[in-house]
Amino acid sequence: MAQWTSAVGAAQLARQLRAQQPRPAGPGARRPPAYRALADGVRLLVLEGRVPVAARLPAERELALALSVSRTTVAAAYEALRTEGFLESRRGAGSWTAVPAGNPLPARGLEPLPPESLGSMIDLGCASLPAPEPWLTRAVQGAIEELAPYAHTHGDYPAGLPALRQMIADRYTGRGIPTMPEQIMVTTGAMGAIDAICHLFAGRGERIAVESPSYANILQLMREAGARLVPVAMEEGLGGWDMNRWRQVLRDAAPRLAYVVADFHNPTGALADEDQRRELVDAARSAGTVLVVDETMNELCLDPDVRMPRRVCAFDPAGSTVITVGSASKAFWAGMRIGWVRAAPDVIRSLVAARAYADMGTPVLEQLAVNWLMRTGGWEEAVQVRRDQARENRDALVAAVRRELPDWEFSVPRGGLTLWVRTGGLSGSRLAVAGERVGVRVPSGPRFGVDGAFEGYVRLPFTVAGPVADEAAARLAAAAQLVGSGAGAGIEAPRTFVA
Repeated sequence: MAQWTSAVGAAQLARQLRAQQPRPAGPGARRPPAYRALADGVRLLVLEGRVPVAARLPAERELALALSVSRTTVAAAYEALRTEGFLESRRGAGSWTAVPAGNPLPARGLEPLPPESLGSMIDLGCASLPAPEPWLTRAVQGAIEELAPYAHTHGDYPAGLPALRQMIADRYTGRGIPTMPEQIMVTTGAMGAIDAICHLFAGRGERIAVESPSYANILQLMREAGARLVPVAMEEGLGGWDMNRWRQVLRDAAPRLAYVVADFHNPTGALADEDQRRELVDAARSAGTVLVVDETMNELCLDPDVRMPRRVCAFDPAGSTVITVGSASKAFWAGMRIGWVRAAPDVIRSLVAARAYADMGTPVLEQLAVNWLMRTGGWEEAVQVRRDQARENRDALVAAVRRELPDWEFSVPRGGLTLWVRTGGLSGSRLAVAGERVGVRVPSGPRFGVDGAFEGYVRLPFTVAGPVADEAAARLAAAAQLVGSGAGAGIEAPRTFVA
């Protein structure tokens, strides 16, 4: 059986290789042989996630024609990649990309930094902000005032409190997407929602297509559920989804599920436009793939001139293809573990029935607090405070990184909570290790890829501002100096939470 889960065409690979900018050579440096340059180019594409791991490469003759080089050059490059562990081959099955066993892979333990350590360590691992007060306190007080009738019941509501289900449904309807409360299930955060969806739709060994890069904790959740992840590379910068690649993967790999973040993507910050949303829904419907859309960043538009596209589920009026996941954790506060699923009523019934063997239900008091916020207008006021804070943090962090690390590359997103940064050729994993030594915690790029991709990246969240942002960038520059000098090598990668 072939070990590849997607394929890269000769013309596509040739375009990506030609688009690479070679690093400037020093005085007197000799150009590498053609096969070596080709092997290095493919290796870089894999490590940066532009070519997925476990992607079938074109045959030697096809790639030689596309690149206008000899077949001997391609054969030598493939052999070099096999020797280095970046390519595997089998007679009759072709050759597919891989990552050597020694390369850092996403860690299993992704725990947050203890609060008592925050005095000496700047934590850029967690893309979460402090609670917006006084709205958190007011919401809890309002929930307590409404708790008495529920306290006289058993307190188990597997589908969620009826009042909150109605409130969430009404909010979708108010945005032009008619929704009944029977289409809503309240969950323990977005992670709980996606965990339930994966267990219902994708058993062990099933294929799930994911953006590459994607949200690290969801990738880990899917790995531990036994899924076979099929990465689909994003466009460069803030371009969003590469629809040619999505159509190809949905057609060739036929994944049971696909997981995407359409709004201010975590980690890149990209915002998918309406054409991309419509096309992806159509492609998923044609392939028989269930499209799981993570909307946790939907309300975090930071620039007022951005016109938000319609939600992805608006392009699936029959409700047969799209399952939407929302949450209070990013827009309001991570400590408010309330999420929800919007799907067809029969899907919701199946999720609720399966829940009896998992967590039974979501805490009543927190549901009442979110319902109070949404009913009274406190939600909109709190989210506006969150936007203002995130915008200030983003602008401060961008200025600090540009000043301290001018050779690092990134596109500034118009919303969300994260900056996806190319680290000027340095290892993101070694930067994470060196960062711990100089007092800044940062998650490395491979945590957001499948099987070790994105080694040349780190993710920086909008969680610090002012002098703290300046100090964080200065410490990152110190970490970069350590790595550049070789002092950051040879250390095991840290275990960093990447919310």
